[in-house]
Amino acid sequence: MAAQDDAVYALAVRLAGLAQSGLTYTQNPYEIDRFTQIRAVAGELFAAISSLDAAAITAVLSLDTGYATPKVDVRGALFDDEERVLLTRERNDGLWSLPGGWLDAGEAPSVGVVKEIREETGYGAQVLKLVGCWDRATRGHLPAFPIGVVKLFFLCAGTGEVQPPDELETLDVGWFGLDDLPPLSLGRVNEYELRRCRAHHRDHELPTEFD
Repeated sequence: MAAQDDAVYALAVRLAGLAQSGLTYTQNPYEIDRFTQIRAVAGELFAAISSLDAAAITAVLSLDTGYATPKVDVRGALFDDEERVLLTRERNDGLWSLPGGWLDAGEAPSVGVVKEIREETGYGAQVLKLVGCWDRATRGHLPAFPIGVVKLFFLCAGTGEVQPPDELETLDVGWFGLDDLPPLSLGRVNEYELRRCRAHHRDHELPTEFD
């Protein structure tokens, strides 16, 4: 996004969060109406910097309840002896990504990412270290989300277990060199993040990166 769009996006996320938290704690009908209007304005701001419809965005915002906090996305990077990375082809867009997804409530991040790797690729894995803790919007992932998202990238190692991936999760699985990547699902992972994962694969002593 352009710098101006970045500013609009940041304001829209703040407005959506204030509206959600306000609707959570107020019982005053007048305040409920005001916070509902604020949520609609946030939807209009998101629509102004994207190709999405304001009403559709507002409907998505209304699905999230409770005090507004960022969602957590976990991704796991496995490399083979040739430094190829394990990628999965996403069913919903046909593009490629590191295995991963939303962290389930009550689930430790390291447990969640191992589960996602197993389901989406069929490979057993164990976590070696946390590579990066990054804000989705700061890293330029598209399309923009109308909610805050924190992305956790873990360097993992295979355990030797291999089974068929979950057919509901995955179209295909493959190992790719970073100079010969397939089309990436840029809402989930980008080349910069893959290269930082490889850097940590080469040197486990590198410190965890964060925004």
